[in-house]
Amino acid sequence: MDIKNLKSEFPIFKQKINGKPLVYLDSANSSQKPKAVIDRLSNFYETEFSNVGRSVHTLAVKATNRFEATRDMLKKYFNAQHREEIIFTKGATESINLVASSFGDKYINNGDEILITELEHHSNYVPWHFLRKNKGAVIKFAPINKNGEVEIDEIKKLISNKTKIIAITHISNVTGAVMPIKKIVDMAKEKNIPVLVDGTQGAPHMHIDMQDLGCDFYVVSCHKMYGPNGLGVLYAKKKWLDDLPPYQGGGGMIDDVKKDSITFADAPTKFEAGTMQTAEVVAFAEAINFIEKLGIKNIAAHENKVLEYGFEKLKKNNSVNIIGSPENRGSVLCFTIEGIHPHDIATILDDEGVAIRAGHHCCQILHDKLGIAATARASIGVYNTKEDIDILCKAIDNCKKIFKT
Repeated sequence: MDIKNLKSEFPIFKQKINGKPLVYLDSANSSQKPKAVIDRLSNFYETEFSNVGRSVHTLAVKATNRFEATRDMLKKYFNAQHREEIIFTKGATESINLVASSFGDKYINNGDEILITELEHHSNYVPWHFLRKNKGAVIKFAPINKNGEVEIDEIKKLISNKTKIIAITHISNVTGAVMPIKKIVDMAKEKNIPVLVDGTQGAPHMHIDMQDLGCDFYVVSCHKMYGPNGLGVLYAKKKWLDDLPPYQGGGGMIDDVKKDSITFADAPTKFEAGTMQTAEVVAFAEAINFIEKLGIKNIAAHENKVLEYGFEKLKKNNSVNIIGSPENRGSVLCFTIEGIHPHDIATILDDEGVAIRAGHHCCQILHDKLGIAATARASIGVYNTKEDIDILCKAIDNCKKIFKT
């Protein structure tokens, strides 16, 4: 890929940070947006805005058609079997809450078990905790090994006749471990256990084929896929959407409302209560166009080259401790530097125009297991280069010099 020209498609890289060219290594947190996405969002508000699924005037019909066209695009992009299997939400967090609430309301009772892992982001733990607190469910954690990954045998050990759902990350946002989703799904199917996959770190970097993966639920964070904020996608098999109760009540998601009874619309409408994020959905189609134009496999190949280069360079620095050494690593490099707090690392790197994240990355259980309070994280997007890694490493060396004086 012609990265120089590609980078020019992202307006944010025209600016400088503290007088230095921006080196953005925080895409696992949120990716930057290409101009096509920004322009589409603006253009929709300027020339096409209306609410969807309600009015019959020209603007409303056009907006509804644009909105539903994005659903059709995502059905094809993720190879879902039915367009109704694509649900729009406010984000991956709401997508998981939707499943935990609706599935939990119907199928989880006192003593039933939910199986997750020590790698999970809080968004794939806290919603299940609510079921533990309110319904007496039990949460089991598959442990990480010394490489910062979860072995499939550890998941298998924890499955019992009380296991009602398995909820797992696709790629850890700390260790970068890529989970063997297909193997886990195949194992779960033998016990008729549904599987939810937190794909917030998987979908931006990998080819996602729902027919191939076979999972029951898959959640996507659009702002990590070069799309707008405030939007998520829940893929769910139609059998579940037809079966589960609505997550929220309100306008748009009903069929018939009487004083003594209410019936609900079919999926996907049943799960899309209230005014939807129309502009964001329409603009997300441009993000998918952007990804498809480059090719997700080309994106993955480029990012893996940058990732491998970064891993090798950081590994040579004796003061840098890289977190995790999984066999298959996604596009994140978490690290610590001896004697320097991660927040100080991030602050000093920012002086050099290098944007990384510092903290526990919403994974406190994992950090507790590792025996560290926080880490620094460099994460890679399609616009990153080996030169960005060189600047990162130079800034790290400068950081060490500052703390020696």
